[in-house]
Amino acid sequence: MSVAFRREGDDEHLEPKFEHPIPVGPNWVTARGLRMIKQRVAALQADIAALTDETALKIAKRDLRYWNTRQSTAELPPLPSGASVEFGTRVTFLLNGSEKTLAIVGDDEADPASALVSFSAPISRALMGLTTGDLADFGGREDAIEIIAIEAIAEE
Repeated sequence: MSVAFRREGDDEHLEPKFEHPIPVGPNWVTARGLRMIKQRVAALQADIAALTDETALKIAKRDLRYWNTRQSTAELPPLPSGASVEFGTRVTFLLNGSEKTLAIVGDDEADPASALVSFSAPISRALMGLTTGDLADFGGREDAIEIIAIEAIAEE
């Protein structure tokens, strides 16, 4: 049989494992976000020390590379004043007449289901710089957003 028709092993047909993509732009984090990253790094280091399965070990090491990078590039921006919408604020606003409240946080701590939205999300970018009472366009609609309240997120 020709060598061209033999398979050396099943591994050559597996999907390649890529590194986790690093979000573009600055790695701004809140104090809470930095604690979460440090906890994740510590947990992965403990997992790696205990793992014996080679596949699981590769995955854990890849995850650790991502979180080590995120920890080393983390930037704590100045605490917000709460006078305008900026990173680290919780904002209550009307979006097309419906009241919403969300906190603007870093990429790694964003959880839209918990009203934690990344500063790079379209809604966050539309809100940045606005003050109480301001109107803004969003989603192709004029004055779709009206700011009701802004507060600095308390450090936990």
